[in-house]
Amino acid sequence: MRRVWIAVFSVLIFTNPLWAYHIEVLQIADIKAYEQTYKGFIDELAKNGIVQGDNLTINRYIIDADADAGLWKKIGILMKIKKTASKIVDAKPDLVLTVSTPGTKYSKDRFIKAGIPVVFTCVANPPLLGCPSVEQPLPGITGATLYMDPLGLLAIAQMIKPDIKDIGIVHSDDDNAVAFAEESRKKSSQLGITISTRQVEKSESIISAAMELIDTGIEAFAIPLDQYYGLRNLEPTHELIDLAAKHEIPIFCFANFNEKGALIYVGSEFEYNGMLAAKQASAILKQGKPPEELPILKQEKLNIYIDKDVAGRLGIVIPPKLLEAAKPR
Repeated sequence: MRRVWIAVFSVLIFTNPLWAYHIEVLQIADIKAYEQTYKGFIDELAKNGIVQGDNLTINRYIIDADADAGLWKKIGILMKIKKTASKIVDAKPDLVLTVSTPGTKYSKDRFIKAGIPVVFTCVANPPLLGCPSVEQPLPGITGATLYMDPLGLLAIAQMIKPDIKDIGIVHSDDDNAVAFAEESRKKSSQLGITISTRQVEKSESIISAAMELIDTGIEAFAIPLDQYYGLRNLEPTHELIDLAAKHEIPIFCFANFNEKGALIYVGSEFEYNGMLAAKQASAILKQGKPPEELPILKQEKLNIYIDKDVAGRLGIVIPPKLLEAAKPR
């Protein structure tokens, strides 16, 4: 009988290890960039000995936000976030991963109050969550940010076109995009550049707003980090690329979309952002680190890609130093 109990105990130990981890994921919108981020998160966890299906149970909630977010739609999304957050709290995970700014912003307090550590990813501006700075976390929550200083990005644009004076940005009400547009307007004067913006609904075509900016005399478009550009299989991105090509206007893409047509792409890799979030999660789960002791991480050396075909069509000569820094695509 004693041998039977030992055998049963052994089976339980090896099939349900006492050191198993439980992570819940709350994500807003199903877009390719977030899928890449999630892949980076899972792969990096595995490198740290936390393997899905082995010693890791992970549940992922994706809240649909692809449709136009009018007032009632926004209320509906907010209610879904709150309801999902309650489900996650009831599940009592060891850690929650939140993907996107709204997913983090409107759920974090419930998790923190319940004593569940939170790690965020795909948040471009941590102060929007209440963080004191881009690097400093809050009690109970840390993560990996996609933040990029607009001044540095605009300086790169100016390297390519030294005489540029007016850049247009079309964006939605996405928190990250609004913050980027506002910060760009404030800082662009340091370089003698004016930023002109138009805001669109997430379900709206980009054509009308982009044409308005063209009619004002903008010399280039900038694409910010904005869920809008990733929705509907990147339809707004394709529309802007086609329109800009027709009017021979360059596009500076300040996000790494894997689509040709912009002159230059500068930004963090989404998969790498997920990897950074996994490093935070591993430190919390395996080392018992409190989130507030882990500074928010970001990709320090941004990836740069240049489309030489677009440069050739527009008659733009890319500075050698920028070509050396760029990666092939």
